[in-house]
Amino acid sequence: MEKFTKLTGIAAPMPLVNIDTDMIIPKVFLKTIKRSGLGVNLFDEMRYDRQGNEIPDFVLNKPQYRETKILIAGDNFGCGSSREHAPWAIADFGIRCVISTSFADIFYNNCFKNGILPIVLPQEDVDKLMDDAERGANAVVTVDLENQTIQGPDGGTINFDVDPFKKHCLLNGLDDIGLTMEKAASIDAFEAEASQARPWV
Repeated sequence: MEKFTKLTGIAAPMPLVNIDTDMIIPKVFLKTIKRSGLGVNLFDEMRYDRQGNEIPDFVLNKPQYRETKILIAGDNFGCGSSREHAPWAIADFGIRCVISTSFADIFYNNCFKNGILPIVLPQEDVDKLMDDAERGANAVVTVDLENQTIQGPDGGTINFDVDPFKKHCLLNGLDDIGLTMEKAASIDAFEAEASQARPWV
């Protein structure tokens, strides 16, 4: 998993509330078990019309937001079913941070396991960042995970909280497999000892 230390990029405003995982990645795209290739279908039903043409008014179709790395979202982001394809699609599109006033628990935890930093902020801070994001190509925001700060286009700083263990995992690029491999030496030692004690196993 790619490490997350400091991220600087365009922030896109998406003030809709209750964006569920089916809106993030519709069920028709859940046939794959690969983490790559889903970015093109992110927010598919909002991004494209029935003929597959881009809807120009959708935020991520606008030229200034095509390289978005940070999403400023409405309340209760990621609700609905627990599909892990939702963070896969977000990450594959290139978004590494989502900021909202609240997230659905399963989606929130899945983000950390896929290299995405979900940040919960008070409404007034989200409103400020949403306003900053409306600047289009000038909506450059820096998220510093180590110092737990967000710096807006005007240089103002917002502090955020994050679970220390989840922070450690992101800073070091550790998903569940990576965490297990940190204990590889202990696992090997246990297996060697067990093999000697029970050679018939």
